[in-house]
Amino acid sequence: MNRPFTLLTWNVNGIRARLDDVLSFLAERSPDVACLQETKCEDKVFPRVPFAELGYTVNVHGAKGYAGVATLSKVKPTQVVTGFRGGDADSHCRILNTEIDGLRLYNLYVPNGTALGTEAFAYKLAWLARLKAELAEHYTPDTPLILCGDFNIAPDERDVVDPRALEGCTHFSPQEHAALRELLGFGLQDCFRKHDDRAGQYTWWDYRRGDFDRNRGMRIDHVYASAPLYARCDAVVHDKTPRGWDAPSDHIPVIATFRGP
Repeated sequence: MNRPFTLLTWNVNGIRARLDDVLSFLAERSPDVACLQETKCEDKVFPRVPFAELGYTVNVHGAKGYAGVATLSKVKPTQVVTGFRGGDADSHCRILNTEIDGLRLYNLYVPNGTALGTEAFAYKLAWLARLKAELAEHYTPDTPLILCGDFNIAPDERDVVDPRALEGCTHFSPQEHAALRELLGFGLQDCFRKHDDRAGQYTWWDYRRGDFDRNRGMRIDHVYASAPLYARCDAVVHDKTPRGWDAPSDHIPVIATFRGP
């Protein structure tokens, strides 16, 4: 975008179950773009009208009961691509790729991986490699590009409570770290770590065991930007407010602020 803007990314864990929460939050914070993941909602029944009433153009890529992404923007995108740009269709609705006022924006719900050694884990690694190949084919490191969403990977030891306890587990395995490094090697940088190098700054907490109150979580929701936009990123905030509401998502919103060029 050729002006200042704010970008929100949030795994809402079911848009219809959290609709009031999401609408309330967007009405108060009014980000220019909101990227939602795990909407769990077919396109034909996505609740477009209340978001349009807040001034958003609504683009969705979803299916009943699983995965799904939605990108809400105050400026209408000039291009919308659902899924990968080439090859076989993905087995789930995980990518919404838009161009908004010169900004190339990927809204991503990266596969969970389930467990090391499973077909689901191999799919996750192959999915990330396929995404890297798509970036290399269609863009350059100088493209104004942002990848945001639920990556289901905690990048380093600051992003988990106990690294040793996660040995042999998904979200923090050497294989996932290598796949993420390869993806970022295209020319993307972590906007949150530009501003905050502290440990314990999480975006997801299990519902069980009082993990949120004990701050036993992971940082798995990210905003990654190419050099032109990374330089313009002035702040990234993890907003815990909705996690304290009734029946919240297990993730919290991440809000990135970018100044004008």
